[in-house]
Amino acid sequence: MFLNYSELPGFQNLFLDYINEYENVEKFYPKNFRESEDFFKTFSELGNYDRPHRKEISKIIRNQYSNFNISKQTESNIVSLASPNTFAVVTGQQVSLFGGPMYTIFKTISTIKLANLFNEKYSDYNFVPIFWMEADDHDFDEVSSANILDKNNSFITLNYFDGLDEELNRGAVGNVVFNSNINNTLADLDEALRDNEFKNDILSLLKDCYKEGTTFKEAFKKLLFHLFDENGLIIFDPQDSSVKNLLLPVFEKEINNFDLHTTTNILKSAELEEVYHAQIKVKPINLFYTDETGRHLIEPVEDGFRLKGKRKRMDKDELMNLLYFDPSTFSPNVMLRPVCQDFLLPTVVYVGGPSEISYFAQVIPNYDFFNVVTPILFPRASATIVESRQLAIINKFKLSLSDFTYDENTLIEKVIKQISEFDFDEIFTNSEAEINNVLLTLKKHLLTVDESLLQPIEKSILRIEQTLETLKEKSKSAEERKHQIVISQLQKVRNVLFPNNTLQEREINFIYFANKYGIDIIKWIMNEIKTNKIEHQLLEV
Repeated sequence: MFLNYSELPGFQNLFLDYINEYENVEKFYPKNFRESEDFFKTFSELGNYDRPHRKEISKIIRNQYSNFNISKQTESNIVSLASPNTFAVVTGQQVSLFGGPMYTIFKTISTIKLANLFNEKYSDYNFVPIFWMEADDHDFDEVSSANILDKNNSFITLNYFDGLDEELNRGAVGNVVFNSNINNTLADLDEALRDNEFKNDILSLLKDCYKEGTTFKEAFKKLLFHLFDENGLIIFDPQDSSVKNLLLPVFEKEINNFDLHTTTNILKSAELEEVYHAQIKVKPINLFYTDETGRHLIEPVEDGFRLKGKRKRMDKDELMNLLYFDPSTFSPNVMLRPVCQDFLLPTVVYVGGPSEISYFAQVIPNYDFFNVVTPILFPRASATIVESRQLAIINKFKLSLSDFTYDENTLIEKVIKQISEFDFDEIFTNSEAEINNVLLTLKKHLLTVDESLLQPIEKSILRIEQTLETLKEKSKSAEERKHQIVISQLQKVRNVLFPNNTLQEREINFIYFANKYGIDIIKWIMNEIKTNKIEHQLLEV
């Protein structure tokens, strides 16, 4: 079962036009993911692109797996990256606690399935799936929590608190080390999950990945490795000092020529804003510098540069010396990160979510500036997992997923109206009309007797109207009490399908489903989810 994205809340017009009305956004996106011609064009561009570090990247990735017993498929994919006829299908995400929301799983599966599809469709080339860990990000709040539905079907948030000041700049979250408080988070998870035959396996896996002394990045990679290594997924760590050394030319050009592309970015964003929305606020310099006080945006000032949030200023020579001394202390922001990714990797397709595809409209001019091949943007699969009991209720009342995106009261009213013996809105609307006619006639006659009766008449009419409204609400409440079991069922279903008033994939962690159906739920999703139909899918489990 599929739903058009336009039937669901939270999707911007820019994304909707990209997938449905490409001609409207062609000037912002030079390549169309539906056109084979654009694929062959990108193959040619990548084939002609001078990539002297191709073999070095393959070697770096292999070193990043030195502590892993990798599958033959992953080993083969890493080796093939050194070959000029191998291209990458890439996705990425922050290194969130327990893997983050379900869309991380959907992005990863989409990437693997598309790489497999392209290997069949374009047999002259090799395609490998790569997951870029966005470990340089410094938003600790965004990655330090995970949401599930507990044993009582209540939406809860599991948090990791490191005991430090919430306002503290912790630097890149990928390097943040879990302290003993991670045991409290795991204990909260243990308490929240329903006891069954799968629970111990899930907890054992998470405890093996998320433990004291491990970084967010290490834990995330270990979890993703466990779930997808057999599918040949390459998990790439861009924080590696060897990787940052390769990015030195990009960082140099950013510092030396930031004023040139800033103007272009501002103009493109303004053009976008006229019709759609500019998702990213353009910064003069798209680089961060990390020191012992955290990760700081580099900003231009008169006669030099400064680090945002610090008094320290430096001239260009000082900044360049820091870069040459240790490139690993520098990292790109959201405008430059995709360019860095595709400077390093032979990316033919980037698999992104709606927000990513939207902000790429602002990023694409940077590809030309840095002379990097622009990838094709392919929308990730989007889905809601529906269980059989929930589906029975949906079908019973002839509902769709979009009905559950309404506020709860609207949903309940719709169903109660459907099953009730009386249409209270119609009954009271007709009754109010009849009573109003009587009152108006009475008012007309009484005013001919004495015009001073106007005020008491209007007060009496108002009281009658208020009494009717109160009676109407009490009647509805009585009807709802009569159907309390149905209301409770609707609330439970809505809590799973649209938790926290948001699409399930944006809120719920995979743990909830893995605990109910076992870790093999991932394989089931892999089989069920479609990448060739660009609509929101209902997966019936």
